[in-house]
Amino acid sequence: MHHTHSPTGLNDFRKAVQAGEFLVTAEVAPPKGGDPAHMIQMAATLKGRVHAVNVTDGSRAVLRMSSLMASVILSQNGIEPICQVACRDRNRIGLQADLMGAHALGINNILALTGDPVKAGDHPDAKAVFDLEAVRLLQLIRKMNQGVDCNEKPLTDGALDLFVGAASRSAM
Repeated sequence: MHHTHSPTGLNDFRKAVQAGEFLVTAEVAPPKGGDPAHMIQMAATLKGRVHAVNVTDGSRAVLRMSSLMASVILSQNGIEPICQVACRDRNRIGLQADLMGAHALGINNILALTGDPVKAGDHPDAKAVFDLEAVRLLQLIRKMNQGVDCNEKPLTDGALDLFVGAASRSAM
């Protein structure tokens, strides 16, 4: 079963980017706990006003629900997510596993981030991973879209189709 878009048929963000439209996105934090109702309610107020909703991945190193799981929940509620993927908490095996799952679940918009330092957050004694950083994660996703893993080994059950971006800080 090959998905080129989410189960809800949402892929307007990629189309809008490719059409050169002026894009509007908003950021939504996943729940701090198991009930997504507040997140869904916040995202629903943005429906029809933004091209997509950016779902944070442990922003400021503060514990929240997985951005991938929160993105799936939003997608099931008809809201197109951009799933943030931070390198802080997962090594290249975990990152690739999550990216394959994201593709399989129709979560195709990915924002690659290095991630905030653990010391900034609510678990300052947690072990930071940072196996990769944002630029190397972008390179990894390009490979996976071409059908190979980070070691150039074939993805025998199919290439990914992820629409990827990164945040850039300008020196202003």
